[in-house]
Amino acid sequence: MQNHKTPVSSKLSIIAQPPPPARQDAAVLEMAVDVVRKKSIEVLMVPKSRVERHQKNVAITIDQDLIKSILSKFYSSVIITEVSSRNCLTKLAERSPDLVFSGVKYFDFEEQQIWLNDFLDQQNISYIGSNHSALNKEYNKGTAKETVRRAGVVTADYFTAGRDELETIKSTKLVFPVFVKPIQGGDSLGIDESSIAFTKTAMIAKIEQISDLHNCGSIIETYLTGREFSVGILEDELTGNITAMPIEIVTPKNKRGHRILDYDIKKSDNELVKRVANKDLLRQLSDVGTRAFRALGGRSFGRIDIRLCSKNIPHFMEANLMPGLSKGYFFRSCAINLGISYEQMIHHIAKNRLNQIG
Repeated sequence: MQNHKTPVSSKLSIIAQPPPPARQDAAVLEMAVDVVRKKSIEVLMVPKSRVERHQKNVAITIDQDLIKSILSKFYSSVIITEVSSRNCLTKLAERSPDLVFSGVKYFDFEEQQIWLNDFLDQQNISYIGSNHSALNKEYNKGTAKETVRRAGVVTADYFTAGRDELETIKSTKLVFPVFVKPIQGGDSLGIDESSIAFTKTAMIAKIEQISDLHNCGSIIETYLTGREFSVGILEDELTGNITAMPIEIVTPKNKRGHRILDYDIKKSDNELVKRVANKDLLRQLSDVGTRAFRALGGRSFGRIDIRLCSKNIPHFMEANLMPGLSKGYFFRSCAINLGISYEQMIHHIAKNRLNQIG
């Protein structure tokens, strides 16, 4: 058991608000529809699993036909490539496209795991998003919290534990309530009403449930009672400048009167998303989001989740350096803060990487 103390979806409901005035840092998102650049892009996908709904090797499930349709308006060669074998990767390297647009993390070929981004780095092929090292830091929530804590970003006190550490936990003095969730994974999997534990018995039961259902350890942190936010991040890779785009996520109260963004709420699209109007809070959230993104080694785009404590101090919760590219939280953060369309967002993500190669 490790103790860590720190310094003090696609159909989301939106509270209608006009976008803020156009900002200078949004200039990079302008599109020239009449200009088609001579660049080759491959939209990469893997065969869909018939067994698992959530494929562990896929971080972003994209609509490849829609992405191809959008990017074809701006680039001369855009194709969809399905990678089902090592030979498919070999042929991809031979074609050497200017950009690979994909949400795949790794492949398991012939009992060997090949990380896509490592392979593309070796071939000097550009791809969207962060590298393998950054994704590793983000994937384990304990590692992510420890990384941002060392960078001076405030996060709730926490420890990590698995089923084999329950006897140690039983003899440990803890302050309740605590929040218990899987140490890895996304989409709020493993989060439900029982994630808030008011007793040691309830906490241990939740740890056991996570171990049984998700086959991983748990992260147990001080429960933050304040409002919840997500900060979309867009990095200009030519200048290094970051545009932080906070949004507030408001969930219905559960039977105990708590607002928890759990799996069922996400699945049913039963939350509201709205712009952060308070300028001081907007600045604080943007600062935490930017510092956390940089501490984790994020590149190009991502999302940082934040919650306020009882004193309204923003605390880092977790990061997603490969956020979904459907019309979920990342897109909403772009639309609400910058007033851009989905098409503009996808084009910017591609253009941002292509700018690195001229």
